Amino acid sequence: MLKAGIVGLPNVGKSTLFNAICKKNILAANYPFATIDPNVGIVTVPDKRLELLEEIYMPEKVLPTTYEFTDIAGLVKGASKGEGLGNKFLSHIREVDAIVEVIRCFEETDIIHVEGDVDPIRDLEIINTELIFSDLEIVQNRLERITKKVMADKEAEERREYNVLKRCEESLLKDIPLRRLELSKEEKLILKNFGFITLKPIIYVANVSEEDAVVGSNKYTKQLSEYASLDNTSVIVMSAKIESELAELNETDRIKFLSDIGIKNSGLDKLIYATYNLLGLATYFTCGQIECRAWTFKKGMKAPECAGIIHTDFERGFIKAEVMSYDDIKIHGSELAVKEAGKLRLEGKDYVMEDGDICHFRFNV
Repeated sequence: MLKAGIVGLPNVGKSTLFNAICKKNILAANYPFATIDPNVGIVTVPDKRLELLEEIYMPEKVLPTTYEFTDIAGLVKGASKGEGLGNKFLSHIREVDAIVEVIRCFEETDIIHVEGDVDPIRDLEIINTELIFSDLEIVQNRLERITKKVMADKEAEERREYNVLKRCEESLLKDIPLRRLELSKEEKLILKNFGFITLKPIIYVANVSEEDAVVGSNKYTKQLSEYASLDNTSVIVMSAKIESELAELNETDRIKFLSDIGIKNSGLDKLIYATYNLLGLATYFTCGQIECRAWTFKKGMKAPECAGIIHTDFERGFIKAEVMSYDDIKIHGSELAVKEAGKLRLEGKDYVMEDGDICHFRFNV
């Protein structure tokens, strides 16, 4: 399951946002380290296609695709050297697939800012510097272990690892996160097991006031957008306070609330879609009378790999995949009508799955 970690300085709205995401009453207190152990919640990916599939198949249950959000304790200056929750924070963040960095972009005298005032770029740089220091320590420790061997033997099997780690060290010493390096597939594979934090894709969440959430920006979010362009990523502008209020409402009241305040989509929905897209993910469906279910896969995956997401036996014994597109079933109205229109396909092991594919996998083990 995909894991996204919510990080930021203390008192920027991380836990309020997490409460809204998972509708859980996690302690959101006005002081640093209110959240000590990472709180994990499962969030569903909104997908209106399931509504139509439910109408067509009338299954016993409908299961949207999901992923984990982890609320990780507030980071402070010096975390890489053990300040605050230091190493505990850093170990938790190494386990996630993507980082959601919450930045305070609102002014509120009643809520303490750990650095004394609101400055989103300074806050970002505090966080990113600590993450860079943490990765640099890992890089240099590993280089220390393999350098002698590589220098003594030009054919050493660690030579490729040494070369890419030296590139990483050079980048980190210049305060450049590893995600900005151009890496080959082979180099990415070498670095995979290190769990480098600055190699993880990142999204910035600008937590703004309720008024600014309606407008969609303020002077702080504009600064943040300029910075985010360096990482080729997006800034999601939202009010954690509004999201927490929305979390208490049913779907009808939620839609009315958003309409009344002049917002088309909730910040949470925008964040979910952005995280999904950031990681290059897509959705395929399995449908029948028992259940209609959405499954997450990485774009570019072939049919056997996608079958393996359901069960490893499906991949191991893969024979064929019966595939039709969501668009075709939407046009024709039923699986039978899709077959009669000649739109149901039998695909083999080399078929690259598409977003919206509806599949039945044939396998034998």
